[in-house]
Amino acid sequence: MKVVNLKQAILQAWKERWSDYQWAINMKKFFPKGATWDILNLAEALLEQAMIGPSPNPLILSYLKYAISSQMVSYSSVLTAISKFDDFSRDLCVQALLDIMDMFCDRLSCHGKAEECIGLCRALLSALHWLLRCTAAFAERLQEGLEAGTPATGEKQLAMCLQCLEKTLSSTKNRALLHIAKLEEASSWTAIEHSLLKLGEILANLSNTQLRSQAEQCGTLIRSIPTMLSVHSEQLHKTGFPTVHALVLLEGTMNLTGETQPLVEQLMMVKRMQHIPTPLFVLEIWKACFVGLIESPEGTQELKWTAFTYLKIPQVLVKLKEYSHGDKDFTEDVNCAFEFLLKLTPLLDKADQRCNCDCTNFLLQECNKQGLLSEANFANLVAKRAADRDPELKSSENANIQPNPGLILRAEPTVTNILKTMDADHSKSPEGLLGVLGHMLSGKSLDLLLAAAAATGKLKSFARKFINLNEFTTHGNEFTTHGSGESTKTASVRALLFDISFLMLCHVAQTYGSEVILSEVSTGAEVPFFETWMQTCMPEPGKILNPDHPCFRPDSTKVESLVALLNNSSEMKLVQMKWHEACLSISAAILEILNAWENGVLAFESIQKITDNIKGKVCSLAVCAVAWLVAHVRMLGLDEREKSLQMIRQLAGPLYSENTLQFYKERVVIMSSILEHMCADVLQQTATQIKFPSAGVDTMPYWNLLPPKRPIKEVLTDIFAKVLEKGWVDSRSIHILDTLLHMGGVYWFCNNLIKELLKETRKEHTLQAVELLYSIFCLDMQQVTLVLLGHILPGLLTDSSKWQNLMDPPGTALAKLAVWCALSSYSSHKGQASSRQKKRHREDIEDYISLFPVEDMQPSKLMRLLSSNEDDANILSSPTDRSMNSSLSASQLHTVNMRDPLNRVLANLFLLISSILGSRTAGPHTQFVQWFMEECVDCLEQGSRGSILQFMPFTTVSELVKMSAMSSPKVVLAITDLSLPLGRQVAAKAIAAL
Repeated sequence: MKVVNLKQAILQAWKERWSDYQWAINMKKFFPKGATWDILNLAEALLEQAMIGPSPNPLILSYLKYAISSQMVSYSSVLTAISKFDDFSRDLCVQALLDIMDMFCDRLSCHGKAEECIGLCRALLSALHWLLRCTAAFAERLQEGLEAGTPATGEKQLAMCLQCLEKTLSSTKNRALLHIAKLEEASSWTAIEHSLLKLGEILANLSNTQLRSQAEQCGTLIRSIPTMLSVHSEQLHKTGFPTVHALVLLEGTMNLTGETQPLVEQLMMVKRMQHIPTPLFVLEIWKACFVGLIESPEGTQELKWTAFTYLKIPQVLVKLKEYSHGDKDFTEDVNCAFEFLLKLTPLLDKADQRCNCDCTNFLLQECNKQGLLSEANFANLVAKRAADRDPELKSSENANIQPNPGLILRAEPTVTNILKTMDADHSKSPEGLLGVLGHMLSGKSLDLLLAAAAATGKLKSFARKFINLNEFTTHGNEFTTHGSGESTKTASVRALLFDISFLMLCHVAQTYGSEVILSEVSTGAEVPFFETWMQTCMPEPGKILNPDHPCFRPDSTKVESLVALLNNSSEMKLVQMKWHEACLSISAAILEILNAWENGVLAFESIQKITDNIKGKVCSLAVCAVAWLVAHVRMLGLDEREKSLQMIRQLAGPLYSENTLQFYKERVVIMSSILEHMCADVLQQTATQIKFPSAGVDTMPYWNLLPPKRPIKEVLTDIFAKVLEKGWVDSRSIHILDTLLHMGGVYWFCNNLIKELLKETRKEHTLQAVELLYSIFCLDMQQVTLVLLGHILPGLLTDSSKWQNLMDPPGTALAKLAVWCALSSYSSHKGQASSRQKKRHREDIEDYISLFPVEDMQPSKLMRLLSSNEDDANILSSPTDRSMNSSLSASQLHTVNMRDPLNRVLANLFLLISSILGSRTAGPHTQFVQWFMEECVDCLEQGSRGSILQFMPFTTVSELVKMSAMSSPKVVLAITDLSLPLGRQVAAKAIAAL
């Protein structure tokens, strides 16, 4: 008999009562041309015939079951066929369909092309929708039955339905396939959500608790599908987090002027990567602040720390509150953190002793003011701390000494007032302005105000105002009244305003870095005098000045008149004096005077008179003179330096004569501090001592930290060993490490510390070493990451003699560190580098463009390469075809800038990983790649676009899945870019094959 179509063949088999295997043999005879049964819709045809009557046809159903078992039909075609049946009143038919689903719903697979795998995802989504509709229909009937008094059968049917639903959803693989389907077909997912809501309403009235809880469990599983990747277990077994501690210490010690946003993002990054619970995270921030308060050196550093703790950190927490979208929860977490903190009584008592006040109380008030604590919690915490405090502390608190936290909190509004005052027109009331500035100079007011301004982000505008004031005083004619010439009083006010603004700006530049002073110069705008002087003439660490530079050689007539003025008159005249010109001419004048002294033309007495004249009225002249002398001394041989150093000594000592200008003592204090900073390098080189007067406490606490005559590598390994033993990085170590990074360079620094990490053999030690190293690398994370991922890792992975270094535990630790660095750099490099990193002297690690060349391919070939996957046999077949470009996904071709060094390094690293996985040699390096990828998955933030995994070639996915540890559906979802159709295909194919 000739069979025309499928329907006829099925009917004939039924009429002749063929057995299932007979039917299969005959079908293959009827359709010999290698027909694929899915194209002929065999599953749908069989179901259609089987479901014609009120009850299903058992013989035709046996054919379908045989077709499924012998894989004549694909799972997706069966699921799609089932989901088209919608007459739920035919109980026996629905029951038969549920039986068929039960055969395979927990072991779905597909080994075909990517399109077929995506088809399976879609079919599963349709089947889920069908199951929900079916459950709802049975639940409604059960309710009606209960009202009619016939419950038993209805409950049995509903239980069957829920059982099938639960079996389908309990498989992670199925949920992963549904996750992909949801992204493929958003509208179908919306329909599922509606069905779920409807089902919930129907089942809410159900009296059978077992069925109700079973349904709720299914609902929870369905709702968890979109967030499959964001569930991470938090670390609850640890209480200390050295990375957070070190990050806070690093910012407080070296980057008070930095903006809060980058710090918040970095802290959030660490919190996410290390899965730190919020209360312990906030606690660690407070602990670091108190440690900083206790160990910060006296003077400016102590004030900076106080400002950081009481002004900046509360602002950081306010921003962290915005990140964690539940206000109530976050305030509860802050309260919980304080509860933990109050248990650390010795730490708090030590801080109180150091600051001479109840530090915690000030902090609680500030947090309460910022809305980080509720009133009830605030009162409770204050009372607890008052009860716990050491009674001796209360009695020893000296009421006459005002504690720094209180001063800093009061200084903050004062900064705003001073900024307003300085906005007024200077020419109208210069004396009034002088009064305000004079008040700022007294005691530690200036440092308090600057610290408060730095911590609240106002320092830049503060500096701008002083630059404008300084610039204003250089135009002497604005002070004169109606062309009648300048009076002595006006001249002295002008000299003082120039001097105070000049000294304050020098002090700010030395304390907080010169980039705070520099303005964003618009083209054509005139650069203010102070900025010009600072950039060309002011000595700073790591900046070498040329004493013969044209900036030190102004107009010779002006120099001659200045030399004459200094040499002849008994003291400097103020009227009509142009101070900025004098400051620029003084270097050349000093050179003349020094030459005259060295050649015996001038005696030492004359030199004394000249130096007294220089520092007699304005201290700025002495500062400019010493700035040039420092540059000059550097260029001289040791035996030629005597007279220059003697001159510095002369200029450093104050002059107390009767007719010096107002605020002289206060100005000398600032001058001494400025000169000490300027001369420190030269004095250290020449082993010369100069006593700088009235600087009071040690103004340079972190100076000269490296032990003399020891190789810096030894110093590095020693300091790291100490930090590791201690378990946290203190601010002194941070400064030593920063100095070593400057001296040895990024590659040397990173390479030697990685060697130390690879020597560790105990698991807990290596994990702690990673946390500490990551925080140390934050000194210059961008550059360290380039070196680590671009040089050190490829070196270890490609050299088989080094593979033994990658064994567990150090190998796991290095993989973790590499991922943390990569993620941090990648998430932050779109923003600006911090001011701390900007001022670091850049070394050329290598030109990354020549190091990692991108072939200039034709766009058409490139697009073909990028939009490929394993189904295209010819793609990436030869190693030479594996250009860097092929590692990017198609969406990135236009969005990722491959001229960016970090992007190039990441793309190359993932190409290397891909080739290691594809090669035939396994070893510790293969294991390392697995750890690296596992860490990437572990640190992944759900839904974050722009993860480093976008640099991974799609072909890597199928290679990774072959490794047992990586062969989980969640891992595949995590490592593929599901926002792209191609990414979804690759993921579906990999998961369906598991």
